[in-house]
Amino acid sequence: MSELTSLSLTEALAGLEEKKFSSRELTQAFIDEIEATNSNLNAYVIDTPERAIEMAAASDEKRANNTHGRIEGAPIGVKDLFCTKGVRTTACSKILGEFTPTYESTVTSNLWSEGAVMLGKLNMDEFAMGSSNETSRFGPPVNPWRRAGSDQPLTSGGSSGGSATAVAANLCLAATASDTGGSIRQPASFTGTVGVKPTYGRASRYGMVAFASSLDQAGPIAKTVSDAALLTEIMCSHDERDSTSLALDVPDWGQAVKEGVKGMKIGIPKEFRIAGMSPEIEALWQQGVEWLEQQGAEIIDVSLPHTKYALPVYYIVAPAEASSNLARYDGMRYGERVMGDDLTATYEATRAAGFGEEVQRRLMIGTYVLSSGYYDAYYLRAQKVRTRIAEDFDKAFEKVDALLTPTCPSAAFGYGEKSGDPVEMYLNDIFTVTANLAGLPGISVPATLDKEALPLGLQVIGKALDETSCFRVAGAIETAANFTTKPERWW
Repeated sequence: MSELTSLSLTEALAGLEEKKFSSRELTQAFIDEIEATNSNLNAYVIDTPERAIEMAAASDEKRANNTHGRIEGAPIGVKDLFCTKGVRTTACSKILGEFTPTYESTVTSNLWSEGAVMLGKLNMDEFAMGSSNETSRFGPPVNPWRRAGSDQPLTSGGSSGGSATAVAANLCLAATASDTGGSIRQPASFTGTVGVKPTYGRASRYGMVAFASSLDQAGPIAKTVSDAALLTEIMCSHDERDSTSLALDVPDWGQAVKEGVKGMKIGIPKEFRIAGMSPEIEALWQQGVEWLEQQGAEIIDVSLPHTKYALPVYYIVAPAEASSNLARYDGMRYGERVMGDDLTATYEATRAAGFGEEVQRRLMIGTYVLSSGYYDAYYLRAQKVRTRIAEDFDKAFEKVDALLTPTCPSAAFGYGEKSGDPVEMYLNDIFTVTANLAGLPGISVPATLDKEALPLGLQVIGKALDETSCFRVAGAIETAANFTTKPERWW
């Protein structure tokens, strides 16, 4: 492994600025690392070394001419959910076949315009539906972390498992990801990285393969909070091509990371203390409280009474929206097609062969709750409860500036340990889905190792459009935790 690949984004940019190395040298180091280790980690589903070298050479020229962008020459990975012009984009589903977009997503366009270099497309759960990245058509990525004394492969979380693996294993400086119910924050917690879900509408959804349109939001997975703040600033922008995009200026979140929490009020939601919570998770949460108190924050207990309904609501709303969004995949205009005896049989055969088991499960749930006779009983009721969940947050934020919770109920688990029970798998999202239902920003910060030497994260949830407070708290946790442990290299 090259020393260059172990740098954080901020460190790499400083090195480029000081001419310690060129973007081409930095990019080549990552290309070599991907070629040497991706077969063991399965983070990238397609790599683009020739394009990366071409982009890096252009970045070096811009730096020489002093016309460079904010992340000029920084090699990153892109989740296979974001359309990339001329590079296959499949959402890791068979039904999209070898689909190669003729246009670029807004999020990746923003990154390229500021000088980022694309190393390739990263693994994910099919159509972002999953909490363990076991539903990908390309097989699961492998978490670089392992339990002490064990060589059992562990999940790096889902759906952005490839992004998390790539960042944790130094296969890119940072990566794009997306979060519908926790798909940025949970993988970040499982891999000892930082994951950010901005306020719904901050980042454009144009060019993102849709799962649940009222929940999906793009964000980064990075090595440090400062790296994540910089990338979030670049990824977020107003976009007229996305009707939910917010026409708002993006603050200086990098500065917020350094401001500390003195004088802030941090809420602790009592409903997140669930039955059977691991003593380690409880202890970590209490440690987070103490860290913030020591840095001058006031801790206040708050209540979010409708939290217990969050998972049921999510698993009605998200599949319903998926049922609508994925109706377009029929093999007629693009993607894979399986011929039948007539048009209806072709539709049926294409969708049966193209969609994996988990996607089919959610489409069936979504179609059911939207069907005549059940719409009012399930979907409409779920939307009403979703409103109550958002109101709970509004009331809590009248008293506090941000909330502190665990990110996940456990550390990373082994492949196959939970995939036989969908309900148990869905419970992985218990601490993260509420932020999506209410459209709020959330950040996961690595904080400690559990008794099996696996990383655990703390989550910060902020008011809508108040990522600044989230980054202040996240920066304070990062400073106090001083989490610098890296996975022991086996790959």
